Amino acid sequence: MVLLYIFAIVVLINCGFYFLFSVFLFSNSSTKEKSESFPVSLIICAKNEAKNLKTHIPFWLDQEYPDFEIILINDASSDHSLEVMESFAKKHSCIKIVDVENNEAFWGSKKYALTLGIKKAKHERMIFTDADCKPASNKWLEEMTANFTKEKQLVLGFGGYQKKSGLLNKLIRFETLLTAIQYFSYAKAGIPYMGVGRNLGYTRKLFFDTNGFTSHIKIPSGDDDLFVNQVATKKNTALCFSKDSFTKSIPKKTWKGWFLQKKRHLTTAKHYQFKHKFLLGLYASSQVLFWVLAIISIIFLDWKLPLILIGFRFIIHYLIIGSAAKKLEQKDLILLLPFWELFLLFIQMSIFISNTISKPTSWK
Repeated sequence: MVLLYIFAIVVLINCGFYFLFSVFLFSNSSTKEKSESFPVSLIICAKNEAKNLKTHIPFWLDQEYPDFEIILINDASSDHSLEVMESFAKKHSCIKIVDVENNEAFWGSKKYALTLGIKKAKHERMIFTDADCKPASNKWLEEMTANFTKEKQLVLGFGGYQKKSGLLNKLIRFETLLTAIQYFSYAKAGIPYMGVGRNLGYTRKLFFDTNGFTSHIKIPSGDDDLFVNQVATKKNTALCFSKDSFTKSIPKKTWKGWFLQKKRHLTTAKHYQFKHKFLLGLYASSQVLFWVLAIISIIFLDWKLPLILIGFRFIIHYLIIGSAAKKLEQKDLILLLPFWELFLLFIQMSIFISNTISKPTSWK
């Protein structure tokens, strides 16, 4: 019976997190001041992204917004990224280019390149995305920028991935869905902890008042999540997840490429504030323990009682995560939610073990 009690506690903890995530389901994007259109700087840092820049710059230029500039940062690219930027800049006066050369002190640092781009921006409010990101609509910039107020200096958006065929694509989108559910829910609950650089906004004042990336400049990744973890508060953070505000990125095409990307991303988690690490660790542990104890309980106990707990947890899981998937336009993932969860846990454990052996040293 002790095993059953332990299993029940794990199920309750796990479901407790799902109830926390439900605050996202019953919320709307933050209050917007649509009566006024603030000038805004759109900032994109690119390293060897010539093809993506050629594809996506027209979508950024096509935004229906009265006053914006585009800051294109060429981060020491070895391809034709700079030439692509210059070809568009000749035709569009709103485009400004920051050409970053490798610096011995900040070799391969995206944060160094971004800092130079931010210094170049002339507007107080800034929206950030990546070179491989396409806005979901020509209202994207308006939707994101409208969430800035005198108090709200940080805007968290949803950066999804394009839908393609294959197992890898679905797993990437499922992991992105779970991440978004968590950072939106925690922020809604008053404890924001991260955002994604594919769709993020903050003010110059917030950046310079908090010394930008200085505290984690030597960490290869984290220009988005570590910065948000450092500066976000209940009062200064706004959420934007209207469908027109989404961005869609090009997903990795190979397992190796995605595995290396996640290795880089997960190295930043240990630098989060303690309360965030505790909550994220508790949730991950409750997921792993649920699956392990579910199997053990079915084998060694009367299967009827464990099955009730398993069924209860799956119902809550489907209701919360499934509803969030609909809200973030990921409906095709709902049917096999338990499979995606279990598969992702296996991948994450593999990445964790791999990261103890070797760590990435650059952002590209």
